[in-house]
Amino acid sequence: MEVMIVGGGIGGLTLALSLQKVGIAARVFEAAPAIQALGVGVSLLPHSTRVLGELGLNEALARVAVTTTTTTFFNRFGQHVYSESTGRQAGYEWPQFQVHRGDLQMILLEACRERLGADRIVAGHRCTGFTQTPDGVTASFVDPADNPLAPRTADALIACDGLHSVIRKQLHPGEGEPVYSGVNMWRGVTRWKPYFDGATYVRGGWLTPGKMVIYPIRNALDADGLQLINWVAEVTTPRYERRDWNRRGRLEDFIGVFEDWRFDWLDVPAMIRAADTLLEFPMVDQDPLPWWTQGRVTLLGDAAHPMVPRGSNGAGQAILDARALAAALAAEPDVPAALDRYETERRPATTNIVLTNRKTPPDAILKEVYERTGDRPFRHIDDVISQEELAAISNGYKRVAGYDLASLSR
Repeated sequence: MEVMIVGGGIGGLTLALSLQKVGIAARVFEAAPAIQALGVGVSLLPHSTRVLGELGLNEALARVAVTTTTTTFFNRFGQHVYSESTGRQAGYEWPQFQVHRGDLQMILLEACRERLGADRIVAGHRCTGFTQTPDGVTASFVDPADNPLAPRTADALIACDGLHSVIRKQLHPGEGEPVYSGVNMWRGVTRWKPYFDGATYVRGGWLTPGKMVIYPIRNALDADGLQLINWVAEVTTPRYERRDWNRRGRLEDFIGVFEDWRFDWLDVPAMIRAADTLLEFPMVDQDPLPWWTQGRVTLLGDAAHPMVPRGSNGAGQAILDARALAAALAAEPDVPAALDRYETERRPATTNIVLTNRKTPPDAILKEVYERTGDRPFRHIDDVISQEELAAISNGYKRVAGYDLASLSR
C-alpha cells in the first residue's frame, strides 16, 4: 500500500511516521519550496505526547520544550482564580510540553527523513486537485511558480493541507464561509525572564475587554537564563482579516486593552512590546462537515475540522487523527473501508470539540468568574465560586477534548 499525504505540517508528518510504524509506505508532498521552522508556540497535552511518545519523539521534544508543571488562571486585575497540576505532575503517564512550533516541526521532519528516507518528503509541490478510480487516486501538482508538475498516483490520498485545503474544497465546493467568533487574536514570542517556576501555563482576564494566554516555550536562551515566552492576546472586535497564520500584527490595534496589566509576577504590556514576533489571526472555525471521506480520499487536521484555536486542540487533534488513521489502514486492507473506519472514530469527536469551543471553551473558568464578579476585583475567590466548581468546569472540557486522566489511563 502507498499513501500520498498532501501537506507537510504537524498532522502530515505525524501521519507519515505513524504509517511507517505500522509498515505502510507514505510520501509527503509540501507546497512550500522547503519545510521551515516557522510559527510561534504550541501546547502538547498528554493525549498528544502519548502519541508522540509511541513514535519515540518525547526525548527529543523534552530537550527543546518546556515541560509544564501547572496551569493557572487569573482575572485581569492579577488576582489568582484557580490552579491545577499538569502532565506527570497531575498523575498522567505522559508529560505536557510547551514548544515552539518550528522546533516540533523540525523534530518531526528529521524523524521522517531518517525513517522514511529523504526522498519521501517532496517540497515545492502544491496540490491542485485529484481524480480517482476504484483502484487508485491521482493528484495534480504545480511548482511554486505555478508550472505543472508530473501527477502522482497512490492507493490513498490524505489531505493535510490545512485551513485553505484544496482537497476539502473539491470534496465540498459549496461549503459556506468561515464562522467568526467575534474575537480577534494577536500572537507573539518574547525573550523574557521566567515567571513563577518557569514552567507555568497562564490564562488571564476575559474577552471583554481582553484575555491573555501566556506560557514559556524555550528555556535558557542566554547566560541570564531568559526564556522564550509565547503569548496570545484575545480581544472582542467586529473586524477581522482572512485566515493566515503568518499575517503580521500591529501593536496599536490591541495594546491599549492590556496597558494596566502590570502584576508583581509579570509586566504584561512590557512583555508584549518586547516581542520578537507579532502575528494576527481571527478566531474563526468552519461548521462541521457531514462527511470527510470519498472513496480513497479523506481529510485530516485543519483540513477536516478547522476549529477556534483554543484549548491546544489544533495540533493536538491532528496528531490524534494521524494515530487513528494509521491504525485503521493497518487493520483494514480495503482502503475505502479503512478511511470510513477512521472517519467514524474521529469525525464525531472533533465535531464535538468544534462546537464546544464555540460555547464552553477551556477557559470558561474565567468567563464564570467574570460574570459572577461583574468584572470587578474580589476579596477572596471562595466568595465567588468554590474550588470544586472550578475543577468541575476544567475537567468537563478535558473529557470533551479527550485528555482527562481517567480516559487516557484506560
